[in-house]
Amino acid sequence: MQFHLELIEDKVEFFEAGDLASLEKKIEQQIEHNKAIMLGVHSVSHQMHVDPDGRKFYSAVVHFKLKK
Repeated sequence: MQFHLELIEDKVEFFEAGDLASLEKKIEQQIEHNKAIMLGVHSVSHQMHVDPDGRKFYSAVVHFKLKK
């Protein structure tokens, strides 16, 4: 029986929230989880959208890479 481990080198995750504080909290929690598998933040891209009713919607894409 062979046992083979492979490290995750890249991971892209998407987040969304109704306010900026909630979005930031979600991202911070995932950063802590990904530290356990040796991934660090490589880049962050975010956007804000206002719907016709004036409600704001925040989203972000975070690219995690293997820490070397």
